[in-house]
Amino acid sequence: MTHPQPPTAARSTVQLLAIGSASPVEELLRLFVKAARNYQLYPANNPILGASLEALRSGFAPVWEETDELVLAVSETELRWGDQVVHRDDSRGNDALPWTFYKDGIRELRLLPGVEGEEVVKLLDILQRGRVASPEDDDLLTLLWEAEFTLLRYRYVDLTFEGTTDVIDGTPGEPPEQVDVASMAHAESASGIVNVGDFDSTLYFLDEREIEYLQAEVRREYAADLRGNVVGILLDIWEQQNAPAIREEVGGLLEHLLLYVLSAGQFRTVATLLREAGISAGRASNATEQERAQLTGLATRLSEPDSLSQLVQSLDEAAELPPEDELTELFALLRPTALETVFRHLATLESARLRPVLERAADRLATANTSEVVRLIEAPEESVAVEAIRRAGALRTPAAVAALSKALSTGEPALRQAAASALAGIASPGAMQALERSIEDSSRDVRIIAVRALGARSHRVALPRVEAVIKGKTLRTADLTEKMAFFETFGALAGDGAVSYLDEVLNGKGFFGRREDPEWRACAAVALGRIGSGKAQDVLRRAAAEKDVVVRNAVGRALRGGTG
Repeated sequence: MTHPQPPTAARSTVQLLAIGSASPVEELLRLFVKAARNYQLYPANNPILGASLEALRSGFAPVWEETDELVLAVSETELRWGDQVVHRDDSRGNDALPWTFYKDGIRELRLLPGVEGEEVVKLLDILQRGRVASPEDDDLLTLLWEAEFTLLRYRYVDLTFEGTTDVIDGTPGEPPEQVDVASMAHAESASGIVNVGDFDSTLYFLDEREIEYLQAEVRREYAADLRGNVVGILLDIWEQQNAPAIREEVGGLLEHLLLYVLSAGQFRTVATLLREAGISAGRASNATEQERAQLTGLATRLSEPDSLSQLVQSLDEAAELPPEDELTELFALLRPTALETVFRHLATLESARLRPVLERAADRLATANTSEVVRLIEAPEESVAVEAIRRAGALRTPAAVAALSKALSTGEPALRQAAASALAGIASPGAMQALERSIEDSSRDVRIIAVRALGARSHRVALPRVEAVIKGKTLRTADLTEKMAFFETFGALAGDGAVSYLDEVLNGKGFFGRREDPEWRACAAVALGRIGSGKAQDVLRRAAAEKDVVVRNAVGRALRGGTG
């Protein structure tokens, strides 16, 4: 048996122009699947079926503008055009287009210009017959041969012999290779070979593989979720029927269906409904703004506080959560108005599995809607405001500086601390000015965040304020962490100008030869190490033999840091 090389399109290297978010080939296959579904659901004279066939025929036009033939490679779950996946369906059921061809041996389809005429309807009819065929009926390969296509070619694997990988061209007028059963039986009889078929105990004998196939199909049929098909049918009616009353009725049915699938926990179906409703609203050119708003408003209703709160609360309390990809797909369709509700629930969420999904949803919404984040910084609920402040800091958006500065000056301690951290992350001139005013805040944590940020950004304008704090009395009673933070920033901002004062603190003596407190002297050593100049190093070396352990250790670390 020969192995013919797979045909190549005359212009297979031409890249098709994109239509929206899909190539013309992807859009064509989407229209084909939709037409196949309608062919299964509606009689031949139904206007919805007629409209879907016309849309399918129109979908061929942009493809023929770019290529002389469309070659599709068939696998179990995919149709490929060249090296690009243009259609995928993992279900391996009777409604899955790749599996429908693959299970009967077809490995490649070649469509030529003109196939969109009578032959595409003939192909849809064959696919429908294949879906309802019994084991005694002809398989898809035989049905294709009997149809005598001229503008549809195919290549297939001969499944008659197990283990073969030979691919055979299906040429119009030539039937697929068949096995002469009568001749084979005669040959076996003549050679003394026993035919197992002679011992079949019943006319309807099934081998193990056939029984497994039937059992799998029964399980698949019972497990199939028909809600997605219902969504597709309703949206098809909405697109094809122009009457306002019909579209209003369909919109109402979709609202009821949304509530039903939400209560049933069918989140993937919810996501499909919301996504496809948005696509249909944008695709129907003859729809009014009010009709479009009815469909696009479905996602808005889900994003309203009451609806979304009930959804998140039920998920948080559930013993078992739906698959993470279903939740991610659902939350990806939330509107910006959902951000406040999401922030509120993040503060009280208990489910460890739900939290990362909701966090990602919050990140996506915040990134795409910075104005909403800024607005929520002034939310009356502290938990919402704190989450908004955190997101603003992570996004580093200068637009949030004014709201953060207000929160830093008027909010509660937790809110001020979050605002200080966010401003430190943004680090714009306006943010630094707000932090400069906060080094005298009543909250110790806010003061430390502010002074460290000023030192890290070398905001020298703040030097007089920092120096006033160090030379004042308040810092003397602070803990060691705060003292160190102020001294480090003082050294970073003042440079060699601070060496004289720090020398006096570290090495100087007062009346009766008394020195400063050991912690205070250790902080001075840290500041000199931060300066790191030769002059600062000389001051540190004079204190290297200090007897006090705290001071000596601080001097040693400063010398190593300054020289290293």
